[in-house]
Formats: sequence, structure tokens, C-alpha cells
Amino acid sequence: MGSLISRRTVLIGMGASAASLAACKTPVAREGSTLAFREISLMKTPGEVLPEGYRSRVIIRWGDALFEDVPDFDPATLTPDIAARQFGVNNDFLAFLPLGDDPSRGLLYANHEYPNPHLMWTGLSEHSAAREMTDNQVAVTMASVGGSVVELRKADGAWQPVRDSQYNRRITATTPMRISGPAAGHPRLQTQADPTGTRVLGTLSNCNGGVTPWGTILTCEEGAGEIFGGDWQSAPDHALLKRYYYDDTDNDRWGWTRVAPRFSLENEPNEPNRYEWVVEIDPADPTSTPVKRTALGRFAHEGASTILAPDGRVVVYLGDDWEFEYCYRFVSTHPVRPGGAAANRDLLDEGVLFVAQFEANGQLKWIPLVFGQGPLIPENGFHSQGDVLINTRGAADLVGATPMDSPEGFAPNPVTGTVIIALTSNDDRSDPDPANPRANNRYGHLLELRPPQTVNGRDHAADTFAWEVLALCGDPATPDHATRFHPATSSNGWFTDPDNIGFDPTGRLWICTDGVQPSGHDGLYAMDLEGYGRALPKLFYAPPAGAECCSPTFIDNGATLLLGIQHPGEGAASLDLTPTRWPDFDPTRPPRPSIVAIRQVAGRSVGD
Repeated sequence: MGSLISRRTVLIGMGASAASLAACKTPVAREGSTLAFREISLMKTPGEVLPEGYRSRVIIRWGDALFEDVPDFDPATLTPDIAARQFGVNNDFLAFLPLGDDPSRGLLYANHEYPNPHLMWTGLSEHSAAREMTDNQVAVTMASVGGSVVELRKADGAWQPVRDSQYNRRITATTPMRISGPAAGHPRLQTQADPTGTRVLGTLSNCNGGVTPWGTILTCEEGAGEIFGGDWQSAPDHALLKRYYYDDTDNDRWGWTRVAPRFSLENEPNEPNRYEWVVEIDPADPTSTPVKRTALGRFAHEGASTILAPDGRVVVYLGDDWEFEYCYRFVSTHPVRPGGAAANRDLLDEGVLFVAQFEANGQLKWIPLVFGQGPLIPENGFHSQGDVLINTRGAADLVGATPMDSPEGFAPNPVTGTVIIALTSNDDRSDPDPANPRANNRYGHLLELRPPQTVNGRDHAADTFAWEVLALCGDPATPDHATRFHPATSSNGWFTDPDNIGFDPTGRLWICTDGVQPSGHDGLYAMDLEGYGRALPKLFYAPPAGAECCSPTFIDNGATLLLGIQHPGEGAASLDLTPTRWPDFDPTRPPRPSIVAIRQVAGRSVGD
């Protein structure tokens, strides 16, 4: 299947729609911002909204075949075997890895976070789909999540998927995986199917992620409670299940226990402990076994962004995406070795996991989570490093970490070396603290961390950092929001609910929201982090109705922006009521999560 151009998107890009006309009337940003695009208005439409002079092209959609022997997309005839050889549903994290020295080839990796059965098939309703689906449909949803590796090639200036590439691969909820690191083999990871505690089937709830310096993918499992069925209180380890919010989620949300009894807490009470890890995948080796790296801790991982410390050790930044949870950092024991993935295959199995403690004086302390140190001792229920990692949240509770307002995007700036944290919201907060300075934080905020500067760059492995609030989100025109943006922020530029983030080659911050905001719609915003335009956001993109945009990824030296469009039409009670059929706009087909490539018509870098 070649790349697709949405008719609706082309019209918007050419200024031939109401959305484009609205964008053209938006004032140009105040003098001083390096972002030269004409800011759009946040409009909820069936298609995309882009600035004047930009085009969006769909690269690949849910259901597009990865192999030549796969039939054309047809939800009515989907089977698990077919779905496991198609591009998955609800793509979130994206990564692009060049293939050798050829600038026209690369590997696209995409996470597939969760299914929306009521938007995949007719006749299902949002809140009762688990009961209404057939066993085949349940199995299809399990085959549609996880991840995809797809080779892309550039032809005539456009990136296109290569069907039947030797690199194409699907990772699903049933893909065999290895468990490694200090928790591997722990009794809490042992099940009837795997008495060794070292083998597991599948990866779940894959949200954001990262790329290692040796070219592998880190895909992050963000919670699993809603997948499991059964009475959590009947499990022997029910206190641990409660700490991981198995008492606060939809039970057996997609009916997986019907076809996979391992997801029943009565059948396999240890199965939940085998999820909520970071999984390493080698996209260049389709025969390789994905590995769950337990040294990086167990919690609702939003992402796993990496950077090198001056001494060559790898540092991984990790956020636990839940209200009153924590920010983490992993520092490897050994430096990265020459030789790529083969030379660094188990580098992430040895190192120290730290949790953040924010102090009022603007200092951040990284507290190690190491068995035998401080309160992490048998008297408090920790008998090994495996215990510390399986119950990372409980360990962080004891050492005095700072509870945060849903840490999501958490990434180092590749130009300045500072680290940005996006905290989505927490309207349950009643006692503000310096790092979470608003009670009833409905709108979220951004922090900037400053590792100490050395002659060899910033030391991301240092024990203490400086930190400051970059922005408090909300409407600057509403005093009760108590916002903190640049004073020149326009009525279209402010946002709420910052989610995952990315940086362009110049170090500007690009922010995807996931709220939904007071407008009822999410968008993609950009801002400078240095100079006059610091914390001066501008609205660049609005996805189709019901969708959020994910994982802004810049390629072609900044001339192309890859963006994941997740769950278009979400919020509708059924497929018949969906507000969009993007990107096909075919009334016989459902809306289809997709990857788009955005470029300027004039060929300049995105944002300039």
C-alpha cells in the first residue's frame, strides 16, 4: 500500500477550508519567537488543521499490510493471524532509525497502546464491548496492540512503507519475551506456565518510549490493571495489587480473560507482576526476542528517554504516569561500548534506579533505590533488589520521594542538555509543594531540570540537579487558572494537559496535549526554551475530532515531522456515532489511527 494523501488534509493545507481560513486570520507570533509559522485556531473538525503552507501525508494506517500475503483491510473478516501481520491500532510512541548510510531508508517503530473495540466494529458499545465481542474479536484486539517495525523508503520526496521488508515485524500481546535483570526468576514472577519467572507472553499498554544509544527501542508498559479480571482482594499479594491500582480500574475491560485465562487473577495471581516494565526491542533483528529490563523498575511507564553521561554511562529518564506518583532516573553501571546492539545487549541489566526528591531551594536530589540502603530492608518487606524493583512504588514511598502531578513526557533536550518534564494534571491535589505549586491542578505544568555543567557537557548522572517551573498551564485570561506562560502568549497559544514531548533539531520543545482541554480538543504546540520566546507557546496542529497527536519526531534534518494520530473518533459511544471517518472518509470503514508526515510546501524546516 503506497502513502496516502487525505483529500480533507490537502484542502486545509491549500487554504480551501473554513479551518484554514481561521488559521490565516490568526496573528503572527510576537517578534522574538523563532517559530515562524502562522498560528492556527484549535478547531474540532473531521480532518486535520495545519498552518498555512504546510501539508500532511498519511504514511501508514491501522490495518495496512506489512507483508505481501496479507489481505486488504476489512474489519469484518479480521482474524488474529491477519491482525498480527498488519500495522496495529492506536499508535502512540514513534521512533525513526536510519538504515546504514542511505538517507532514503529507515525503520519506523510505533507503539500500539490499547484497542477501541466499539470503534473497530459496528454493533458494539463503548462500555459493554467486552461482553458484546465474539471470541475472535477479542483475540484480534490482542493481536492489534504492542508494536510495529516497518521499513520506510523515500521516493519522489515522500516516505513510504516497504511491504514485505525483511525488517517488518509485529509485537503483540502474545509475543514470547524474556525477563532479565535483578527481578528475573523472582517468586513473584513465577506462574504455572512459567515456573522459572523468566519468560512471559506479550507486552501491554505500550505508551511512550525511547531509543538507546546503540539503536534499540525501549517500549514502555503503562499500567495493566484494566486488562486483568477477577477479584484483586482474593489474591495472596493483594496489598501489592492495591498499590498498583488494581482496585481503581475497569476490570477485564476488553474481555481478554475469555481467551487468555492467564489474565484472570484467580488463575494466575502473579501474572500482573510480569507487566508494567520497560521492554527492549532490536528493530534491526526481526528474529530477536524482546526483553523486559527489570532494573528500570516496575510502574506505569510513560517513556524512557536516554542520554549519555560525560563518562559514557547511559542515563534513562522515566516517569510514573499517575497522580501522586514519581519521577525516576536509571544510571547504568558500565559505559556504552562500541559495537552497537550486540556489544550492549544486556547493558541495562546493571545499574541504579533513582527517584526524585524536589526541594524548595530549587535543588533536586536523586535518591537511590537499592536493597539494604535506608528503609529498603526486610523489616519493611524488602528482601532483595528484586523486591525493590517489583514494588518500585512502595520503595519510593519509603525513601521520601516527591509525589508528582502525573509525570508524562520526561526527556533531555539534545541541544542544551536540560531535561523537561510534562506533568499532565492532578485535580486531587490539596497541598501544593514547590514542584507542584497549584492545588486542584486541573491543567498541568512543565518543569525544567538542569544537571550540573562540566567541561564535557551536563552530568546527567550527578546526585543533584537544579530545577525550576517552566510553565503553569491554563488560560492566562482566567485569573483562577494562575498560569505562568510568556506574557505574549496568544489566545490560541495557551494549552492544558501536556503529555508527551519532543525536540526539533534546534532544541525547541514540541508538546502534545491529552486532556481533553477546556476547548474539548487536543493539539500540538511548540515553544522556544531559550531567548525572548522562552515559554511562548504557539499552536501548530489540531488532529481529527476525538484524536490526540503523539510523539513528535523530526527527521530529514528537521524538514519532516512524523506524528502519531491516536484514537480518532474517541468519545463516541459507538462506531455509528463517531464524528470522523479519518483518514479514509469512507462511511463503510472505521476511523483509523495513523502516522502522518508533515512538511512545509517551501521545503524549509518545520517550524521555521
